[in-house]
Amino acid sequence: MSPRPAPGREFVLTLSCQDGPGLVYAVTGYLVRCGADILASQQFDDRLTGRFFMRVHFDVPDGGLSIAELRREFDDVSQAHAMTYDLVDVTTPTRTLLMVSKFGHCLNDLLYRYRIGTLNIEIPVIVSNHPDYAALAASYEIPYVHIPVTRETKPEAEAQLLRLIKEHDVDLVVLARYMQVLSEQTSHELSGRAINIHHSFLPSFKGAKPYHQAHDRGVKLIGATAHYVNDDLDEGPIIEQDVVRVDHNLGPDDLVAAGRDVETQVLSRAVQWHSERRVMLNGARTVVFR
Repeated sequence: MSPRPAPGREFVLTLSCQDGPGLVYAVTGYLVRCGADILASQQFDDRLTGRFFMRVHFDVPDGGLSIAELRREFDDVSQAHAMTYDLVDVTTPTRTLLMVSKFGHCLNDLLYRYRIGTLNIEIPVIVSNHPDYAALAASYEIPYVHIPVTRETKPEAEAQLLRLIKEHDVDLVVLARYMQVLSEQTSHELSGRAINIHHSFLPSFKGAKPYHQAHDRGVKLIGATAHYVNDDLDEGPIIEQDVVRVDHNLGPDDLVAAGRDVETQVLSRAVQWHSERRVMLNGARTVVFR
């Protein structure tokens, strides 16, 4: 395993703008002026939309420019090319609020990966509409907030959620099998910073027990999709998907188990890539620099 970078030494710059000549030159010229060394660089020209996307991982020498100074230096470049950009220290963890209902496999997986350090996230609080996983949260010494949700109390429940997000300075919300549909207002509020996970049978097998429905139809592939939340249920910009092949030997409970495995893997990759600034929104789609 590579040594962990020291704070203030390694940074990730992500940017998007209208495509045009000289964009890579402008970015690399800026890095040269800052005395930076490029560790990795990826770019994508979307010929369908005319948009340009770029991610650069670089470091600066001891005593080099601070992140505030790097941002000020890049402002002129971004303004000249009408760029939207973000610049972060790679050691800064993404403050992540986890949400769960009654299925805990994704929550448990993310907490384990967080504990062993494979996800560069910080979890200030876990939110659920059920009390079931309070003990699990306590074992990680993470506050657990139970917010019951009914049709009548949903507006206040979401208002409490948004207060927690603001109070804990949350960067990312992960719906780790949280089985409540967020309202249009809350979805807008969390646009680009809320990730959901679901099985990939949609729209074929909606409602309760989708894996049992799939078994009845004799499906041969089990899959999962991680995506950003938007106004359309389970139809936000997709970050990651995966499948596992199954056959007639597997009963409904076996399909559920296979589905849980692929859901945890897909969601963890989506959270990792988001926290590493590898995912960029491109309209209804995403650009993922893996």
